[in-house]
Amino acid sequence: MTPTITAFERSPDRGKGLARDMRVRWALEEVGQPYEVRLVSFLAMKEPAHLALHPFAQIPTYEEGDLALFETGSIVFHIAERHAGLLPDDANARARAITWMFAAVNTVEPPILELATVRLLEGDKPWSKERLPLVENRVRDRLKQLSGRLGDADWLDGAFSAGDLMMVSVLLRLKGSGMLDEYPNLSAYVARGEARPAYKRAFDAQLAVFTAASSG
Repeated sequence: MTPTITAFERSPDRGKGLARDMRVRWALEEVGQPYEVRLVSFLAMKEPAHLALHPFAQIPTYEEGDLALFETGSIVFHIAERHAGLLPDDANARARAITWMFAAVNTVEPPILELATVRLLEGDKPWSKERLPLVENRVRDRLKQLSGRLGDADWLDGAFSAGDLMMVSVLLRLKGSGMLDEYPNLSAYVARGEARPAYKRAFDAQLAVFTAASSG
């Protein structure tokens, strides 16, 4: 059965591949699973039909038969469990890959999202200039720790896995900030993720939505 995911009708990231449906698209492309996309407006996201799928009025959602999921980590994990290619066969390596999925969204992403909030939404606040360096340091602390763990390896734990997919997706939010450039191995790590054919297909598919919306 072909799954259906939801995505922004008009993505606020302007086709940069940062909207969270990108993570799900990438996972589906990695495992070779065809999928359909239902575009939703910001208004439709608040209506009962969408709230029945995602109680927090966000995207993406994932529907497959009578199964409906939300939260990218959960969706990517489901895809990785159902299809070969994103989780190792070895039980211990599999557990480590899943751990990295959790680390990406629970440990590395929160300070990165906080940084985006400070820069984009709180820049006009009188306390913003004092708060920004504190948040930047929290991001750098995580990047330093991650950089140390990655070392000169291509991926976090052997072969590419769902853990890398989630971690690269999180780190991509720092592109353009200059912070990744401070850690060359992380910058190269993200570049390797972006170079994967499955990532490129997912990015092009998401960009096509923005392009169509902009020209329409």
